[in-house]
Amino acid sequence: MRPILILSLALAACTRPSTSSTPAPSYPSSYETIITGGRIVDGTGNAWFYGDVGIVGDHIARITPAGMLAKASAQRRIDARGLVVAPGVIDIQAHSEEQLLYGDSRVMGMITQGVTTMVMGEGETPGQMSQTMFNDYLKSGDTTHAALFRSFIGPKGFGEWLHAMERHTASVNFGSFIGAGGIRQYAKNMAQGAPTPAELDTMRAVVRQAMRDGAFGVASALIYPPGNYAGTEELIEEAKTMAPYGGVYITHMRSEGDRFVEAVDEAMRIGREGGVPVEIYHLKAAGVKNWPKMKTVIAKIDSARAAGQDVAVDQYPYTAGGNNLSSCIPPWAHADGKLLDRLRDAPTRAKIKAEMMDENSKFESLCLGATPQGVEVVGFEVDSLKKYEGKRLPEIASAWNKDWAEALMDLTLAERNRLGQIIFVASDSNIAMQVKLPYMKFGTDAAGYDPDSVKGSTHPRSYGTYPKILGRFVRDYKWLTLEDAVRKMTGATAARLSIRDRGELKEGWKADIMIFDPNTIIDKATYEQPHQLSVGMKHVLVNGTAVVSDGKVTGAKPGRVVRGPGYGMP
Repeated sequence: MRPILILSLALAACTRPSTSSTPAPSYPSSYETIITGGRIVDGTGNAWFYGDVGIVGDHIARITPAGMLAKASAQRRIDARGLVVAPGVIDIQAHSEEQLLYGDSRVMGMITQGVTTMVMGEGETPGQMSQTMFNDYLKSGDTTHAALFRSFIGPKGFGEWLHAMERHTASVNFGSFIGAGGIRQYAKNMAQGAPTPAELDTMRAVVRQAMRDGAFGVASALIYPPGNYAGTEELIEEAKTMAPYGGVYITHMRSEGDRFVEAVDEAMRIGREGGVPVEIYHLKAAGVKNWPKMKTVIAKIDSARAAGQDVAVDQYPYTAGGNNLSSCIPPWAHADGKLLDRLRDAPTRAKIKAEMMDENSKFESLCLGATPQGVEVVGFEVDSLKKYEGKRLPEIASAWNKDWAEALMDLTLAERNRLGQIIFVASDSNIAMQVKLPYMKFGTDAAGYDPDSVKGSTHPRSYGTYPKILGRFVRDYKWLTLEDAVRKMTGATAARLSIRDRGELKEGWKADIMIFDPNTIIDKATYEQPHQLSVGMKHVLVNGTAVVSDGKVTGAKPGRVVRGPGYGMP
């Protein structure tokens, strides 16, 4: 051997890292659950691989190439050959406040989609209740939960609400933003106008305490009273307050219709001046004439991101949205909690109607954006009106020999402002374009129900959001790769919310896992028959415990509170 080669080998030996200084990882000799032979999609967007997963307690203890855990001891084995093994879904826009607080907290419609964590808070949250808010609740006539709600009075009510859900127990993990409408109501009740300096200080105190108690940030809903009474500067001050706690400003914007572009500008301004990331709920252009604006909005967001601003979005895979029927009534009519009184007063009612039917009105009315024919009315409680459940608004109006605006106001009075609407406003082609955005995530904007016990109609997204994406958008339409779709349901949401131990399949992380058949997973819920569970989700584990096993709900409730990065800060 030449001397120069000998010297090179000697030097290489001297500089090569020693393997003896890094101990081999220590793995358990037995597991509670072993998942074998599945196609691992880990939530990062990385390419899938065949592997085994070993679970001990509530965490993932080991992930190996397929076959390596074949002889390991386990209390339970799941044969995942032919199936996809992925992190459990983190739903960034959930609405199961009632179910998780005092109702059926199995949320069957959600766990059979693969949801393992529900994040709530759009607009309002039950916590942080003022004495005035509580008194108004007592006047509502339904005082069933008075003792529970009384514990939420005060700025620490947000944290008390999380504890109350924890005591009730649930099949899913849960956390929340604090609703900006609730913050405002705490300080000003249902009054319009800018906050006084003292009221603004109260809002800051409520935000600060909620962030310390684990809120992910502030969530606004700027088309609903009292949220739409808030000015931009008020929301900027709330953003500044949460910024030191790692909060995110997430928003149902002031407009998704005629002032869609301007609403995006406002959201980005709040993030910029408040010093926080911005997330836009259920991005959509509402109304046929506004559909072309989506390309402009995407270009605007892309430009902001290129310039260094953290702006991202989420959406659901449906052309119809859902909200309160009374959202088609001008916001001023809701002020001070006197909507029903104003609807009973003939001159005021005439003024409300004129504004409702004015296409140039200054407030956002999706009843005009969708046309009244696109409004399906849901949520009836009055026995004599239940026959109209799921009917279109013009059909009800025709039965009453009234126009749609008169019928809507009468329905709101008769049901004491409890009705909802499913409203058809969005574009399929825009949805196809949006799902491919790298900063897009998926949310349901829905609650989870037991289809065998729930009454009335609802939006099919309560049962079908994620199976529709996996079955139609990935498998049938090929709009997304499997890896990217899973990332947008799991890891991307965890990263956005600074959840550091869920959203990916990773050793040491919590064992929130969904296992589904990629060839059969599909949604079954429709607008006409929404209460139908999706199929193809074989197993769902929450903190290592099966809540869905062999396609059936187990009834187990291993869910825990998941909190934001500011939890426990001074």
